[in-house]
Amino acid sequence: MTERRLDVLQTKRRPVYVVWELTLRCDQPCTHCGSRAGSARADEWSTEQALAFVSELAALGTREVVLIGGEAYLHPGFLAVIRALRDHDIRAAMTTGGRSITAELARAMVDAGLQAVSVSVDGLEATHDVMRASKGSFAQALAAMNHLRSAGIEQLSANTNFNRTNRREAEALYEVLRAQGVRSWQVQLTTPLGRAADRAAMILQPWDLLELLPALAALKARAFADGVLIHPGNNLGYYGPEEALLRSISPTQSDRWQGCQAGRFVMGVESQGDVKGCPSLQSSSYVQGNARTTPLRELWDGPGPMQFTSERTVESLWGFCASCPFASACMGGCTFTAHAILGKPGNNPYCHYRARAMAARGLRERLVAVERAPGDPFDSALFELREEPFDAPDADDSMEPAQLVKIRRAPART
Repeated sequence: MTERRLDVLQTKRRPVYVVWELTLRCDQPCTHCGSRAGSARADEWSTEQALAFVSELAALGTREVVLIGGEAYLHPGFLAVIRALRDHDIRAAMTTGGRSITAELARAMVDAGLQAVSVSVDGLEATHDVMRASKGSFAQALAAMNHLRSAGIEQLSANTNFNRTNRREAEALYEVLRAQGVRSWQVQLTTPLGRAADRAAMILQPWDLLELLPALAALKARAFADGVLIHPGNNLGYYGPEEALLRSISPTQSDRWQGCQAGRFVMGVESQGDVKGCPSLQSSSYVQGNARTTPLRELWDGPGPMQFTSERTVESLWGFCASCPFASACMGGCTFTAHAILGKPGNNPYCHYRARAMAARGLRERLVAVERAPGDPFDSALFELREEPFDAPDADDSMEPAQLVKIRRAPART
């Protein structure tokens, strides 16, 4: 999910930041798509229902809505929803692959009131086109940026999922994005969620963070001087020596990861109306209910999966995270990432501090896939953690889907 700087002084729990999947219909079959987007869900929001939902969001105090898909612009009520958000003084933003954004559509989006757009760019041209499984998609993403900038979009951003396919392209990709006029760039890790769960060899091994995070931190220091903000997604960190630099939004600040905000100030909404604490959470385990059949306020205030971060304690952590000195602040890092790897939250091997601590003991952790994902939107596979000497051969022994047993596990909660 997109990380936003939330007001940590707030005491009232409310969905300040909402990521709303308008439709699962998409024009790119991305290999790492967590929602397995492509075709619309069977019963998606009508425009009339979506406009009524905007009023419910406003009543609960929502400040910003990020429209996603699939591709949000493929929903017939896309522009009407943007206008409704602005009419309710809610900041309207969008995350997109940009493949079908023409100059005309970009102008229509800005005229409707869209204020911010983040275009997904997954690497340099060859890498991006492979990850998006769409030849020419890199050029189309850059063209979309040009159209949006020409149309007068207030904030043009980019976002990138890093994995073993593109992990060494960060510096070169930064130069491309800076030349496109991007003022902020979100960097995050590809989580084995959805289609990425079917491609175990794509995902990073925990020790890869020892190379990637210092490189991103050095690039961020340089970007500050260029007037570009590089900021980490919620699954990138935590508590390594570069943590303050990675999390801060200016050279004079010193921020830290403050724990998963899902269901506290963040909410995700699926295109059939299902509501959960974060858009990337596994739907089988974290859906609170359906906003098309139950008032949103009732879903937000009621007991259930939406409350899991409020109820989480250090005692719910396990494995390495249970004894970590940062446990009470970190609380196991990104929930959907930990769950996507080990089948439940509370123990997250994608941690910079953890990888460094293991390396100091001459060890590292290898993720090995042992069970396939069911094949549903926002599903995940299952991995085992295997300790090995830090200098062990880096041969990829992650099992691929054909070698795994496809099992539907009972939903795992906190």
